[in-house]
Amino acid sequence: MSTRRKGQVNFKALRDSDASVRQQIITRFNAGEPANELVQALADGVDRVLRRAWQLHGIDKQVAALVAVGGYGRGELHPASDIDLLILTETQPSPDTLEKIQAFVAHLWDLHMDIGHSVRSADECARQAREDVSVATCMMESRLLAGSSELLQQMQDCATGETVWSSRAFVHAKLDEQQHRHQRFDGTAYKVEPNVKESPGGLRDLQIVTWIARHHFGSNSLHELVSLGFLEADEFQALQSGRDFLWQVRFALHVDADRHEDRLLFEHQRALAARFGYTDSTSNLAVEQFMRRYYRTVMELSRLTEMLLELLVEAIEITPLDALPSPINRRFQSISGYLEARDKHVFERHSWALLELFLVLQKNPELKGVRASTMRLVRNHCHLIDDEFRADIRARSLFLEILRQPRGVTHELERMHRYGVLGAYLPAFDRVAGRMQFDLFHIYTVDEHTLKVLGNLRGFAIAEKEHEHPLGNAIFDRLPKPELLYIAGLFHDIAKGRGGDHSQLGAADVMAFCLDHGLGQYSARLCAWLVSNHLTMSTTSQRRDISDPEVVHEFALIVGDQIHLDYLYLLTVADIRGTNPKLWNDWRASLLRDLYVFTSRALRAGLENPLERTELILETQQQATTVLNLLDPSLPELVKPFWKHLGDDYFLRSTADEVAWHSRALTGISDDALPVVLARVGHRGTEVFVYARDQEFLFAATCSMFDRLGLSIADARIITADNGMTMDSYVVMDLDGNPVSNPHQLQEIELQLHEGLAQPRSVRRETSRVLKRQLRAFSTATELRFIEDASNARTVLEVVTADRPGLLARIGWSLADQGVRLQNAKISTFGERAEDVFFVTDANNCALPQQRLDAIRTTLKNDIISGL
Repeated sequence: MSTRRKGQVNFKALRDSDASVRQQIITRFNAGEPANELVQALADGVDRVLRRAWQLHGIDKQVAALVAVGGYGRGELHPASDIDLLILTETQPSPDTLEKIQAFVAHLWDLHMDIGHSVRSADECARQAREDVSVATCMMESRLLAGSSELLQQMQDCATGETVWSSRAFVHAKLDEQQHRHQRFDGTAYKVEPNVKESPGGLRDLQIVTWIARHHFGSNSLHELVSLGFLEADEFQALQSGRDFLWQVRFALHVDADRHEDRLLFEHQRALAARFGYTDSTSNLAVEQFMRRYYRTVMELSRLTEMLLELLVEAIEITPLDALPSPINRRFQSISGYLEARDKHVFERHSWALLELFLVLQKNPELKGVRASTMRLVRNHCHLIDDEFRADIRARSLFLEILRQPRGVTHELERMHRYGVLGAYLPAFDRVAGRMQFDLFHIYTVDEHTLKVLGNLRGFAIAEKEHEHPLGNAIFDRLPKPELLYIAGLFHDIAKGRGGDHSQLGAADVMAFCLDHGLGQYSARLCAWLVSNHLTMSTTSQRRDISDPEVVHEFALIVGDQIHLDYLYLLTVADIRGTNPKLWNDWRASLLRDLYVFTSRALRAGLENPLERTELILETQQQATTVLNLLDPSLPELVKPFWKHLGDDYFLRSTADEVAWHSRALTGISDDALPVVLARVGHRGTEVFVYARDQEFLFAATCSMFDRLGLSIADARIITADNGMTMDSYVVMDLDGNPVSNPHQLQEIELQLHEGLAQPRSVRRETSRVLKRQLRAFSTATELRFIEDASNARTVLEVVTADRPGLLARIGWSLADQGVRLQNAKISTFGERAEDVFFVTDANNCALPQQRLDAIRTTLKNDIISGL
């Protein structure tokens, strides 16, 4: 047999061998073998394939070495993980050696092996290791596969250890790496699509502990830290159990995705929940139960790795001179700037000191943190926080005192949560720890969301953050008891996942908490009311027509007084911002601000004296006249004939600034200029105004054109004047939820709409936008509901359906085809769900007749579903 023929046979045998190894491993995994055994088995199988390939290419074992590095160097390999290789050579390898190495690498690519490789001498390794701590770490995890063991030893002697990176420098470099990595994930592991490897509490954090221990102590495993006195046996078991679970998840991800995938994306979460044996219950989906186990696992890993890293840093950095204690009180002291319990029995004698620790940190801002030994003491004594502890007046007083401090409230509540104290003191909070909702609206787990809400509430108290929300800071300054706001924030979602209305269940919880903690009936009732109504203000602003005085009056009756309104406004803003940062934009801010202002005015007038429509119209006209007079003293008289045709609805539903803007542009306009399109950046976002002859399909055509321009509609107001003209006002944003402010883009909006709306029937209906990846993982049932709005002679249409590109345009075309006129629209998107409200009439501007509703509902639903 020729050499060529023999090489081809060997090549096929190697390829088949590699495929066979992987398939056998996957089959064993699907049959129930644990990933912690299979990652090593897969690495062993790949070792055999690589050694055989190395031999086939006849590379002299004295002049080169094939070395596994990184995760593969640790002997761990997941199905689609990169195979990191280092090919060590002499300082001046021969051309023949280099040619054979190139052929070897090409051979591996032909085998479709996902390799990452470098070819270096030992000296080159040393130079790069000194320049880059990641390279030094990679060199540290190296093992020989084939070739010269002497070359590997040379590399390890000169490219690893203290001579390359001192322990102190190595520790700080790895901690900096960790900090930057965590920042990429907003500093939290509790977002809805976490990364099993890179997110906080993930596998990479465990590896950092191992790397530092290996660099400083020469240990090769976490278990060696037990004998070194850094880990207790139960802590090691917890770390190993957490690692094994994450390995199981990562292995399954690679198998199910059939590629390298470390992100727990929505499209994989359901499949993994089923693989792990979870089933839906009445109150929690299987996927939510599975993800809760994931989040609670990384929570425990985060606690342990934080403690371990602190222990290792202390061992490396703190000298005997630094370790001289400075007393703080009879239970705590400071060592090298870190808080420490004065002896290991302090919590056994004074269990309430488990809360006092956090108050001490608040009152001593110079402290840099908590010593690892004290972290361990807290972890080991959390079991002391039982019903008797919670009933102790000292513990209750300490908890309230923490909430009343001028600084560090959020920081210490977050630390209490990390150490397990918050969940122990508030068992209801522990029940929502790690709980997620399988949707795109709530991007954090309930506990993480709650802490972010508390952080937002604290932001209102900080002068340096006043620029973020001036109104919020001004309101906060006059709150009589800010701690009640924090308590309401802490409890507002605490009953999620129990079944039933979480607002009412949480209200009962917070009422009991307040009374138990001696806050008094008024404070308890206020907190319970806030929790019970924490969604009311956002729902009213986003789903009701707040330009309608009756809607504002109804909301004012719910609120009752200015104090309740102040507290509720702040809680609502903090809640929306803490649910999903992308939800908070100028539009939502303006809705809440307007509802707050309107309601304050109604409260000042007295609930028994609701403001009359004529009074509000006159006020708007007077304010608009003032604005116009400042622009041009002749304008107020010029616009009076124009205003006579606009009708009451226009002045009720427009601000004085908008009236002035429209009037100045439209006064004296000729028919030849129609349609008139104006675009600007206002306080609500990008505002677009269309003035045209009243005609069918105008709204639908406008929606289609916005869609093609890459804009989403946040609000629409359609007003028909008595002169046959329509005045349509829109608030639009780009697809990331940001206002369009570029002057050229604003001009393009005006130009495109002016041209397209001249013949609205001819505008193309189809959307060209592609459905986002995340939306494909969800299905939302389409629900339609009609409600009579007799006082305004119109019908309210509520549409709940899956959010899709072009949805609003599709609804607009369907309504127009059926002769339904749109008067107003409230557009709300909550993750994957669109919850839109349309105020509609028939062609005569009257409420839709009952006999038509079923036919309209059927046609509209079919039109919506056909586009999903």
